[in-house]
Amino acid sequence: MDDHYQYLALMAGCLLITLPLEFVFSAKVYRRPKLLLAAMIPVVIVYAVWDILGIWRGHWSYNPSYVTGIQLPLRMPLEELVFFVVIPICGLLTYEAVGTVFTWARRWRARA
Repeated sequence: MDDHYQYLALMAGCLLITLPLEFVFSAKVYRRPKLLLAAMIPVVIVYAVWDILGIWRGHWSYNPSYVTGIQLPLRMPLEELVFFVVIPICGLLTYEAVGTVFTWARRWRARA
């Protein structure tokens, strides 16, 4: 694989690993798009601003060997925006799946 796609490949891997949680544990993250957007938009905005300020001030940068080179306005790499979208989705899927497992466990204990 071309090293320039490693960051995007990692994000795709995160989505692929957590996607089954939507169906196996009834996470219902993708099935509630309005709630998903309401949860994600503030995160994306806050972290994008934080990231852009960090880039501008020289606090951090991105190794050009591992990103595509596609830059959004204000010098933010495309991969960073993808990160700010993907990781909250993965977190929500995991949170909802764990909640489902706890519900199942409570029901099982109530029957026992």
